[in-house]
Amino acid sequence: MKVGIDRLSFYCPAYYLDLAKLAAVRQVDPNKYRVGLGQERMAVAPPDEDVVTMGANAALPIVEADGVEDLDWLLFATETGVDQSKAAAMFVHGLLELPERCTAVELKQACYSGTAALQFACAWVAAHPGRAVLIIAADIARYDLRSPGEPTQGAGAVAMRVCAQPRLLALDPWRGTYADDVMDFWRPNYREEALVDGPYSTRVYLNAMVECWKRYRDASGLQWDHLQRLCCHLPFTRIVEKGLQQLHRQAGWPAWSAEETARRISYGLAYNRQTGNTYAASLYESLTALFDTCPDDLSGDRIGLFSYGSGCTAEWFSGVVQPGYRAALWSEAHARRLAERVELDYQQYEDIVTLSMPRDGGEYVFAQYRTGPFRLAGMSQHKRVYERA
Repeated sequence: MKVGIDRLSFYCPAYYLDLAKLAAVRQVDPNKYRVGLGQERMAVAPPDEDVVTMGANAALPIVEADGVEDLDWLLFATETGVDQSKAAAMFVHGLLELPERCTAVELKQACYSGTAALQFACAWVAAHPGRAVLIIAADIARYDLRSPGEPTQGAGAVAMRVCAQPRLLALDPWRGTYADDVMDFWRPNYREEALVDGPYSTRVYLNAMVECWKRYRDASGLQWDHLQRLCCHLPFTRIVEKGLQQLHRQAGWPAWSAEETARRISYGLAYNRQTGNTYAASLYESLTALFDTCPDDLSGDRIGLFSYGSGCTAEWFSGVVQPGYRAALWSEAHARRLAERVELDYQQYEDIVTLSMPRDGGEYVFAQYRTGPFRLAGMSQHKRVYERA
């Protein structure tokens, strides 16, 4: 029985900052961001947008198209939680009017938690054929202004439906995993902005990629040429090229030509260049972009997937694209979402990112931006109030 990803729906905020504008204000060469990081724009979430609204907005097309009668679980992967106790999944459960029997939980392990949710979901479906799991991965990447991490900020969400006989990607049974207790990236409870040791985090990421690949190769018996395409977690898009170089040097991965490298990885970078880092959603945003933008017929291709979460946990796994996959995509809607965003000037961007969430438990009503269909309407007695716009 095949089990895997049946649907993929992507959502990002309706606002962005062009990194050329950030470079001008920071008085650096724009190519430091565009070429050095591989990033062009960063998505910026307005005050009435958070991971709950982004996640609900990403999941709504799936719920409307496929219904909820077979859903047993809603798994919400994020490191931008909105409450220390109540799961973001429960807010979404209410917004989407999911059945009472559908269990909802929140998962956290930095950017890896979306993959943890996917593995949990596949195990459940394998044991309960005919049932389905809804996964949401949503995050807002925030760093201090003028910090090295600032140009890699971003925001976005991906929703996935997991079931038997999936229309998009049937997952292979093999995994190569790696875990190590390190402090490359973290965000204490008392901070809204994350802290990161960038060079160290990159080294940990690349080492984890190599170790996971070796274990995946040993478990599967497959070699590099069995993977027709690659999608990776993307804190910034240039890291994939660094990863391929590391695999070539340390894991015996044959070097690809520039043309072959572009063919295998470039389509999966398209959305992340425009949104910045989306943490738990990043890998699956890349997979969505590959499905949406690659003009080739991917049917039968095996896609290699590398998931990384700082701290750190990482995994190589893979899946085979199913025939007729394009009929299950929302490619035009995704392209339209990105194309219709509103560009911010630098001052608008700074005003938004420095705006703090009220902490006194009072009554607040938030102005409505170009969010929707779900938005954060305000705060009341320490409670977040959401509405359908």
